[in-house]
Amino acid sequence: MIDVNQLRKGATFTQNSHLYRVLEYRHHKPGRGKATIRVTVRDLRSGATVEMTFNSGERVEDIRVEALRVEYLFADDDFVTFMNTETYEQPQLNRVIFGDDLKFIKDSMEIKLLSYAGEIIDYELPKTMEYVVVEVEAAVAGDTANSPTKKIKLESGFEVSAPMFINVGDVVKINLEDQAYVTRVSK
Repeated sequence: MIDVNQLRKGATFTQNSHLYRVLEYRHHKPGRGKATIRVTVRDLRSGATVEMTFNSGERVEDIRVEALRVEYLFADDDFVTFMNTETYEQPQLNRVIFGDDLKFIKDSMEIKLLSYAGEIIDYELPKTMEYVVVEVEAAVAGDTANSPTKKIKLESGFEVSAPMFINVGDVVKINLEDQAYVTRVSK
């Protein structure tokens, strides 16, 4: 059991037989009365996002999740299939769990699958990834005021804004949390 004051982003806990991961934490102390803890959590089984409010001092049951490194194989209409590189098992996750994050996954990419009591409940993408640029927006010659950007399309299919000097074939590093361009790695 842990105190709700210890719930921070990324913490996992169980309540009423539901498994939750904290997405956002807020401590609210009014002028009078007890402090309240407000958290935005994601139900790890259903994928639903829920707001919860606790009084300071309440306790919840924390859980330990195990991380398993896997390699992405393929996705079909319903499932995303991975391979454990040590045991060669091929766990599958429902495509709905990934939501929009599926656009970041590319062939042979390594990610972490998180499990609790043998059940795969969540995943963790790397903070940054490198992608090959496959398409760029046409740049306007002479447009150099206020650090201009253009849209680029990456090998996995998603688009981000990048500096004007990025061309097709360049390898760029992308911050997956912010969905933002970081730097050009190579030409």
